[in-house]
Amino acid sequence: MKKIGLKILGILTVAVILLQTMSIAATQNELESQKNDNEKKMDEAQAELDDVKEEKAGVQEEINDLDSQIVDYQSQINELDSKITDLNAQIEEAEKKLEEAQKQYDENQKLAEERLVIMQESGDTSYLDFILSSDSVTDMISSYYLASELAEADTELLDGLEKEKQEVETAKQELESSKQELANSKESKQSVTAQLEVAKEEKNNQVAQLSEDEKKIQEQIDELAEANKSIDAEILKKQKEIQDKLNSRPSGGNGNSNSNNSSSNNGGSTSTGGGTVSSSGFIYPVPSGYQRITTGLYYSSGAYHGAVDFGCGGINGQPVYAVQEGVVVTAKSLTSSYGTHVIIAHPNGLYTLYAHGQSGSLRVSEGQYVSRGQQIMNVGSTGNSTGPHLHFEVRRSPGTYANRVDPRQYLP
Repeated sequence: MKKIGLKILGILTVAVILLQTMSIAATQNELESQKNDNEKKMDEAQAELDDVKEEKAGVQEEINDLDSQIVDYQSQINELDSKITDLNAQIEEAEKKLEEAQKQYDENQKLAEERLVIMQESGDTSYLDFILSSDSVTDMISSYYLASELAEADTELLDGLEKEKQEVETAKQELESSKQELANSKESKQSVTAQLEVAKEEKNNQVAQLSEDEKKIQEQIDELAEANKSIDAEILKKQKEIQDKLNSRPSGGNGNSNSNNSSSNNGGSTSTGGGTVSSSGFIYPVPSGYQRITTGLYYSSGAYHGAVDFGCGGINGQPVYAVQEGVVVTAKSLTSSYGTHVIIAHPNGLYTLYAHGQSGSLRVSEGQYVSRGQQIMNVGSTGNSTGPHLHFEVRRSPGTYANRVDPRQYLP
């Protein structure tokens, strides 16, 4: 009877431990799920922030181009203003010359007209008039010559003044025409400059709005990051509890538990029924023939992947194995992010994550203790996936998103 009581007590003790482990795992799973959701939101917000920054840079470049055009047009306007000022001075000078020429022409014309009146009043002048009015032949010839020269000079002077007046008038008209062309060109450039200023103002308003959007998005990212700090603190708190449970549970026959969670090399591998085992105690998470890594720690674009992908042809539906013994922290099926995925906490302080499994293929549950080489699901393409593959992560303690490391250093 005593032995039966001890057995019952032992069973109850094991049951309590399992319940505690499952409770801890469930709590940690909720925290991990919340943290993953936050990380996804942060990635989306960061992508949106990058788009806003790129758009802002593009608009700023357009503003710089507008500034350059405005400066260029303003320079042309200043040059036109200078030319218009010069033309105004030339027009003013031409107007003065024209006024002087007109005044001189009017005076000479008046004198000529007065002489003509006198000649008309005195009647026709003949050679006899010059002979009779002269004291001598020499005086007669001289008087007649002077009268002829005076008449000819009056005619030439008037003709010259008329020609000069016409030239000045023509020059003035040409200057006025040039002035008008420059004024029209200036008005056109001022109109374009005004349009550019309006466009620049619109672009500046757009940049201001983008800056505001950028600020709001950054605030969202900061809030999510702050929330993740709190979640990480909770994970750290639960981490110790779950690690205590792992340490208190006897290692499986194929566990190869290791208390050292530092990176290990690939040397000294041994072989078991579950596949080749590395010195870290890990096997490959997929069967032989599908163990080629198709994507490493970084994408081809240079972006950080934080995992490796096994995506050989024909891998769809292949079994996914636990690379080492441990407690299942998460076993979920999502429609986004990791899709159908499993997270396992290992006795050596490492965590492994297996993602994008086939929908409905989960073979383990949260809080369950699994052995190395045990099938946990099947390869699929659920969540954020473009084709069948296994997304495999290794995380150092405390198993948070920021603690992802290169899985290849732990694989055989």
